Amino acid sequence: MKKYYTRACNFTHGIKSINLVNKKINLPLRGNNKISFNEIEIISRNSKKTIQIKDVKNLPKFLRNKVTKDLSIITKKNKNFANLNLNDIPNLMGVLNLTPDSFSDGGRFNKKNRGVTHAMNLFKFGSNIIDVGGESTRPGSQTISNAREWKRIENTIKKISKKFPISLDTRKSEIMKKGIKLGVKIINDISGLEYDQKTIEILRDYKTPFVIHHCQGTPETMQIKPVYKNALLDIYDFFEKKIKLLRTKGIKHNNIIIDPGIGFGKNLKHNMNLIRDISIFHTLGFPILVGVSKKRFIKEIAGINDTENRTGGTVASSLYLASQGVQILRIHDVKELMQSIKVFKNIIQN
Repeated sequence: MKKYYTRACNFTHGIKSINLVNKKINLPLRGNNKISFNEIEIISRNSKKTIQIKDVKNLPKFLRNKVTKDLSIITKKNKNFANLNLNDIPNLMGVLNLTPDSFSDGGRFNKKNRGVTHAMNLFKFGSNIIDVGGESTRPGSQTISNAREWKRIENTIKKISKKFPISLDTRKSEIMKKGIKLGVKIINDISGLEYDQKTIEILRDYKTPFVIHHCQGTPETMQIKPVYKNALLDIYDFFEKKIKLLRTKGIKHNNIIIDPGIGFGKNLKHNMNLIRDISIFHTLGFPILVGVSKKRFIKEIAGINDTENRTGGTVASSLYLASQGVQILRIHDVKELMQSIKVFKNIIQN
């Protein structure tokens, strides 16, 4: 049987939920009264159709039942966890790379107490949580030993975990376990829990919240001609299957975040399709995390207008994602993005 997907669209900000606006029924996105939608896009592998919420009742029975079930998920309120207020869009995950070779800030914060100072600034400027990493996963990077990765991050985590909520960016179960014991609140594994077969066991035993991240291939190979039949739907199916697998492995809680992995095994077209139609992932029922900060797609679009910090492209894409109800943005320049969010919210909600 043909598979259908439901994507919420035509978002309105600052209008109360279930409100009649110009004879259109508005529904709250994930229970949030500050952002609502009045249209959905019904998608299959070979077709798309946009309808208003009020016209769902006119769909064929099998499709009406499917869409009605999806709408119940899309409108259900998120439960907060790990210092994230998931009904205040967006939360900011500040990036703290304690590496010498990360693509944007490698070598800036991995000496002496620079990492601790930067963490303090990230929270001062508006981060809800800090994503600490000790291994670069930029395109072309190679894995490092557990010992080297832990040596890079141990002291900083010890110093800041009691003051600030931390997310740990790692693919390795041993690093996860050590980090959790030091107070890490979220595990962020860019491999989608596939690099190390013991990671699911660790997450189950410690009941730690985590991010399911999509990556086609490994950092060493992921940007060598990535191919999808349909990037948006293929990645949606990946998350759906992964969640089912995790349930069979004993992970029953819903403190899970999904990240489609912009730039991880995707070309410009793949990235743009994911960003443009990001709201399809609300149908999975979990908060969405997206990292667009300073990424290569900005350079590919900007051309001669590319800049080293890529602040303009980061702000533009981040505000679009926020307008689509994305709950968490992974950001390097928190101060600048927070400024843009405050102005954006003031314009659309007043």
